[in-house]
Amino acid sequence: MLLLWLPYLPQFICSVSETICKATTRRYAYDYLKPGNHVIGAFSSVHLVAYPEESFKTLPPNAIQYTYSLIKRNYQHALALLFAVEEINRDPNLLPNVSLGVHIYDNAFQARLSYDTLLSLLSGKKDSFPNFKCGKELKISAVIGGLSSEASIQLSTMLNLYKIPQLSYGSLDQRLRDTTQFPFLYQMASNEASQSEGLMRILRYFQWTWIGLIVSDDDSGVEFEQNMKSVLSWNGICVDFTRKVPLFSLSSFSTKPTIGFKSDIWKVLSKTKANVIVVYGNAQSLIGLQPIMYLYKTSPLKKIWITTTSWDFISTVKNGDTDLKFFHGFLSMAIHKNKVPGFRKFLQTFDPSQHGNSRFLKQFWFVAFGCLNETSDLTIKHHLPCTGEEKLESLPRSAFEMSMSDQSYSIYNAVYALAHALHAVHSFRQRRLMEIPRMKHQTMQPWELHPFLRAIHFNNSAGKKVFFSEGMEFSTGYDILNFVTFPNKSFIRMRVGTMDSQASSNQGFTIKKETIIWPSSFNQMIPHSTCSERCQPGYHRKAREGELTCCYDCVQCPGGTISNQTDASHCDKCPEDEHPNKDHSHCIPKVITYLAYHEPLGTVLASTALVFTLLTAVVLATFIKYRDTPLARANNRDFTYLLLISLLLCFLCSFLFIGRPGRMTCLLRQAAFGNVFSLALSCVLGKSVTVILAFRATNPGNKMRKWVGNKFSSSLIFICSIVQVGLCAIWLCTSPPFPDFDMFSHSGQIIVICNENSGTMFYLVLGYMGFQAIISFTVAFLARKLPDIFNEAKFITFSMLVFCSVWVSFFPSYLSMKGKYVVVVEIFSILASSAALLLFIFVPKVHIILLRPQMNTRDQFFKKKNSIK
Repeated sequence: MLLLWLPYLPQFICSVSETICKATTRRYAYDYLKPGNHVIGAFSSVHLVAYPEESFKTLPPNAIQYTYSLIKRNYQHALALLFAVEEINRDPNLLPNVSLGVHIYDNAFQARLSYDTLLSLLSGKKDSFPNFKCGKELKISAVIGGLSSEASIQLSTMLNLYKIPQLSYGSLDQRLRDTTQFPFLYQMASNEASQSEGLMRILRYFQWTWIGLIVSDDDSGVEFEQNMKSVLSWNGICVDFTRKVPLFSLSSFSTKPTIGFKSDIWKVLSKTKANVIVVYGNAQSLIGLQPIMYLYKTSPLKKIWITTTSWDFISTVKNGDTDLKFFHGFLSMAIHKNKVPGFRKFLQTFDPSQHGNSRFLKQFWFVAFGCLNETSDLTIKHHLPCTGEEKLESLPRSAFEMSMSDQSYSIYNAVYALAHALHAVHSFRQRRLMEIPRMKHQTMQPWELHPFLRAIHFNNSAGKKVFFSEGMEFSTGYDILNFVTFPNKSFIRMRVGTMDSQASSNQGFTIKKETIIWPSSFNQMIPHSTCSERCQPGYHRKAREGELTCCYDCVQCPGGTISNQTDASHCDKCPEDEHPNKDHSHCIPKVITYLAYHEPLGTVLASTALVFTLLTAVVLATFIKYRDTPLARANNRDFTYLLLISLLLCFLCSFLFIGRPGRMTCLLRQAAFGNVFSLALSCVLGKSVTVILAFRATNPGNKMRKWVGNKFSSSLIFICSIVQVGLCAIWLCTSPPFPDFDMFSHSGQIIVICNENSGTMFYLVLGYMGFQAIISFTVAFLARKLPDIFNEAKFITFSMLVFCSVWVSFFPSYLSMKGKYVVVVEIFSILASSAALLLFIFVPKVHIILLRPQMNTRDQFFKKKNSIK
């Protein structure tokens, strides 16, 4: 008997299993199936679900028994998917003779439902139980989803076992970039690192350095908080506070909170000095902000809100309870997208009755318009029939938008990416069949898509290039949107900026601040959000001890530095040829200066030098005219002429120090001054030695008689002078002086100077003159009391005393002075010392020659000489 029944056993088992499947209670009420040769599984989030408390005493309810609340805006995700599939199926050039199908599940914003719905999807037929394959199998080629990072991670964990491609359209989580953990996951949106970079650029552009951070209380929120704080800290932006949005149940979301409700977030927002609040999270995780929105009606906060792409905040508007004014002036990051042709028309003409008897679409239509088609299987009492005049564009924008959203655009690109990959697979298979005719045709496996999916590169209907980077992500960049509301509860999103996520940090970012509509509390002025008042140009920030770096005091820039921007972190030095202005806000060119003839000090010195030059010339002319008088002859008139000529040159060389230094003046002035002065001192020494020798030689038998005469004195003058000439020659040959600029002696001035080039040679020349002066003073001092009627040793002694005093005081003055005053000191020393020699040695003689000629006679000379004896 058993043997006879064995051939019929498989047929019997299949019949029984089919009966069981038909009798099965529906697992999920909100899904949609469109058959095709290749079926794309999709996970959307259109319902908020309220989970009952688990008592663990009874069986948990079926998912169909949960309490759902519909978010109508998110139905656009499913409609964008249907639009893309229908558009591809009509295209004769893309997947010819191959149809695309789609099986959409709703995970109700709950990651825990993702596992359950995915198991049903992988089982191969609508409404089947996990691990049961009832009826004809539906082969899933790829999966699109999910909206949140948690859902994407859970889906990927299971899809990795089957190597099924997964295209995530909503999540930007940084963790999904790990290709080792998620090797078959493709991201249709840029990762959160680029979004954090975009937020940072907005904050830096408006110089908002003191912000608040509100994130969802989940793993994504923690990840975003860590990444964002790292980016902000690196760019000098501080976070005043961070708050996590408490998780609210659906019942608390549906119940209007009382005005007296005071959450921790509200208290922080009321007290903080931060006027900019960055919010991260999705619609479901940020339901906890509802109380803040209600409290805003009675106590408006003067804040700027910046949201990420994850939060479609309009979806939190429920039944008009929430005042749209709360969102007025919001800035939001949005995935960059171009207008997709045909999508708006598709929405305008959409009719759910043309897409089968699907609760997924019929329930949306009932909630949106309050009517049902006759073919609907929804059991709702006292419903109105649909007239066919219901249009999606008649719905308020807060409920449903006709323009394609960010997530819908990502879904649209994901479907086309799969279609192009499938097209490439079929083309490859056809070529292989033509090359190997005997090769058997095999059903395509999902894992075969991966190499073709990674290599896709095409332009979508909006003209945007679609391709995956090495990190398996499609980077589209971001738009910066400004949310503007109106009293009639309508709103618009204005694009006020863009950011290219592939460009460097200094490029690819544009924003039109003049087009931004700010919250009314700011009176259309750009808001400020700083811990401290901004430091004006000319000041820099000095951090306060024990506080964040964004809290600081403003300190004026020290001398020689400027800050030409607001909130400068430090002051910059001006270039050498510039100096700070009075406010230290910018650098201005330094004035080029030197000891000029036209300035008072230069005029006085030049006039003095000229007067003494003329006076010396007069004295020289007097001595030449009266050269045969006893007074002129008694003091060795040849040495007198030479001394007067050297003093004349000393006065003239002062002019080399006045005026703008040039190459020749720098070469000549110290050498000329040193040699001329050395000659004058040599003459003084020669005159003093001559007096001593003349007196000693008058004693009988004195051996010094042979040294008396011009020969010895001339040799002495020559030897003393030639030493100085040698020193100056060495100086000019080895390290010649040159014109230079003194940038630092005086603020705001560039002083043209002569750089001596060799301090050693300069002080050797001065030192040798000092040595000559000391010797001359000593010799003159010894000869001051010699009994000669015209002995000038006394006058030489006094003049050399003044000479030495001038040059002793010269050195400390020279070393302490800066800039052109160094030249002034040197000219004064030259004039003073030369004038001392001229006045104290020659003025008394000129007085006798010109005013008392009776004393300048031969008789008077011998008379006094005899009286002395």
